[in-house]
Amino acid sequence: GHRDYLSPASRSKDVVEPLLKPQWYVRCEGLARGAADAVRRGDLRILPHFHCKTWFQWMDNIRDWCISRQLWWGHRIPAYFVTVDDSSVPPGEDTDGRYWVSGRSEEEAKDKAAKAFGVTPDKISLRQDEDVLDTWFSSGLFPFSIFGWPNASEDLQVFYPGTLLETGHDILFFWVARMVMLGLKLTGRLPFREVYLHAVVRDAHGRKMSKSLGNVIDPLDVISGITLEGLHVQLLESNLEPAEVERARQGQKSDYPAGIPECGTDALRFALCAYTTQGRDINLDVNRILGYRHFCNKLWNATKFAIRALGPGFKPPPGPEPSGAESPIDRWILSRLSLAVELSDAALRAYDFPAATTAAYGFWLYELCDVYLECLKPVLAEGAAPAVAAARCTLYTCLDAGLRLLAPFMPFVSEELFQRLPRRAPHAPPSICVTPYPSTQQPGFLQCVDAGAADAARRCSAYIGCLSSSGLVRVLGPGEAPPAGCAVAVASDKCTVHLLLKGLIDAEKEISKLAGKQSELQKQIERLRERMETPDYGTKVPPKVQEADAAKLQQSRSELQKVTEAVETFQRMI
Repeated sequence: GHRDYLSPASRSKDVVEPLLKPQWYVRCEGLARGAADAVRRGDLRILPHFHCKTWFQWMDNIRDWCISRQLWWGHRIPAYFVTVDDSSVPPGEDTDGRYWVSGRSEEEAKDKAAKAFGVTPDKISLRQDEDVLDTWFSSGLFPFSIFGWPNASEDLQVFYPGTLLETGHDILFFWVARMVMLGLKLTGRLPFREVYLHAVVRDAHGRKMSKSLGNVIDPLDVISGITLEGLHVQLLESNLEPAEVERARQGQKSDYPAGIPECGTDALRFALCAYTTQGRDINLDVNRILGYRHFCNKLWNATKFAIRALGPGFKPPPGPEPSGAESPIDRWILSRLSLAVELSDAALRAYDFPAATTAAYGFWLYELCDVYLECLKPVLAEGAAPAVAAARCTLYTCLDAGLRLLAPFMPFVSEELFQRLPRRAPHAPPSICVTPYPSTQQPGFLQCVDAGAADAARRCSAYIGCLSSSGLVRVLGPGEAPPAGCAVAVASDKCTVHLLLKGLIDAEKEISKLAGKQSELQKQIERLRERMETPDYGTKVPPKVQEADAAKLQQSRSELQKVTEAVETFQRMI
């Protein structure tokens, strides 16, 4: 039986035999009760909220905490074994708790021992335990020990307690709980009021990163890029066994056959913030980070075009307030900017970073670049002077506020582009990092509520405002049929826009494309219908899945109807 406990070390292959020895423990029942009650009262918030369940599982079922570690480094445990130079006191053994005392200094411990054994301090000899404190015990003191605790100091009074702790969810009990328990016990105050727990980064397949698997992603390699050969060299410079090196090489070859492309710091930061919606873990895909690098390129090119559109002599007005001369498309983009600001502000206050990145990304890519800048081109080329002036001021407001929206996530590219913008006032902030974050309470933002028909109507209005001067747009009344030669350009269940396209496009080619889409939708509808008509569908399929299937079927039928109408319209153009 004894041999069953022997095991070889993975590196040296030496036989390691477990050795039982006395350890030091901390009673945690009272400490944990205070930490649990702080969360239940709302004095301490843990975000995301579903981590509270883990918190209470630990705190409500706490066990004594072993703080002894047999290491060469760390804070030595302030416990001393007592030897008494007095014949009336028998010598003790290490396992006898009566012969151990603790103290903040050796002198304090010696005084305690002298009183305990009824002798003078000169009769006492002490030997400090060689064990060191558990790392989590030492780091649990961090929030207040760095400010000079236990000595009263100005820094301790000013900077303790803090406001927010941000850390990984995997050390919620190991570190966060210890800081809370020790903070309450030793200072009488919580070390912070909120805890935000970020996800753990895994590889694209959801596996924990491991050197032996070769799936560890170095952030510097993502920022600067690295070849497959460079990744292999890193393995050779590691301490992996030859067999592990070969397995890791195969993993690298499979995941990064062309190496890791250069993505830049901004793209990596943005991706990590956008990824947190996955909850506990981030399955980091380098291709997605590369997509955000392309977004950085889009920002650069769009801002470069916009600065040219402003012109070399452009001077923005003192404030962003609309002048009243704005066109419908100007007012539309200001309303979309206002919505993006509102969503970003609310998301950041709730630590919902994916929502904040989505708001900024969507505004820049799908509204400012895809719609407004395109609509602006004919205005700048042929518009009247008042319309051009209003459009330029609107464009500047979008650039200024849009870059400030992105600054927390993409500080480098936003700073570079911000420095190229003209300033509203001589004493404007010198850097984007010290400008106020956009707020809908600031003047110049049009208030709007983004929901359903209102959003669809605004999107359609953007295209109408952009194209109405060209004569290509025809807005139809209720029940009015489109004239010959028109095709559906923008369609939803709330709004439809018809464009006069006869003579501008190849109708037969468009019909062929739509026929493929029509066939695909018909097959999808048929598969859903057959699935929903099976005899045991209503009893075996969960209600939520049934609801999702019904919604898909309705959506597919609606899309099929729109495609069919478009085919009929194009057929009239032949």
